[in-house]
Amino acid sequence: MELKITNLTKQFGDFTAVNNISITMTSGVYGLLGVNGAGKTTLMRMLSTLLQPTNGKITCDGQDIFKMEGRYRQLLGYLPQDFGFYPEFTVEDYLLYIATIKGIRPIVAKQRVKELIKKVDLVKVANKKMKKLSGGMKRRAGIAQAMLNDPKVLILDEPTAGLDPNERIRFRNLISELSEDRLVLLSTHIVSDIEYIANEIWMMKDGEILQKGTLNQVINSMNKKVWSCFVEHSTASEIMKKYKVSNMKSEPNGVELRIISSNMPFENAVSVEPTLEDVFLHYFGEKEGE
Repeated sequence: MELKITNLTKQFGDFTAVNNISITMTSGVYGLLGVNGAGKTTLMRMLSTLLQPTNGKITCDGQDIFKMEGRYRQLLGYLPQDFGFYPEFTVEDYLLYIATIKGIRPIVAKQRVKELIKKVDLVKVANKKMKKLSGGMKRRAGIAQAMLNDPKVLILDEPTAGLDPNERIRFRNLISELSEDRLVLLSTHIVSDIEYIANEIWMMKDGEILQKGTLNQVINSMNKKVWSCFVEHSTASEIMKKYKVSNMKSEPNGVELRIISSNMPFENAVSVEPTLEDVFLHYFGEKEGE
């Protein structure tokens, strides 16, 4: 399967939320990384046919997804950042209800719900009301509803928002497992959410894709731009006004700084291996001196 975005733009009045994006996706996990307001949700809502683009098009195996209508939605699973549910429904009743909305036959729905409850590890709370679930359990129920129709395209908008570290790890492992033989697009502003599971990473800012590629390609774009240096306590604050500092470690005899800079900041600075966090700071961190 190929999902192709061509010159895609979305404007709201004078504001451009997505600006002339062109990308091709096949199977695998695609991580959309950017701060809040970057245009990630707008892009995902267009990919889910919830928003019409102002310009450009999205095709699935060469066909316009908006003209495919129901045929495309049968291929699609979508988990919005804030998904709705009836609080009095149990997990099982909620999933059966969503299956009905999706047009899944009752006998198929019952079996599918049973399988998914097991896959997302909600067996022990299957008869518990949705309002009683923890945030992590609700997100797992959300993943289950998105998977009910066994989609070939799975779109997840900030799926780990509000989760603790253990739940985020569980969620990443689940997404990685679900990505086999399907296309998964996951948006987040948390670097660790995609660092180990994304086949390709997109850096999105102000409606545009600034950088894209595999983890190694994205990280290697920062070669010779990350430096480590040791400075006196008295000079650390002034240096932080001049450079983007991704990390500082205070020690008794000075401060160790990790600096993002295209040029060597000091004579004693040593070039170090960049990380995805360094790339994130480079594109989305405060400007030097802020």
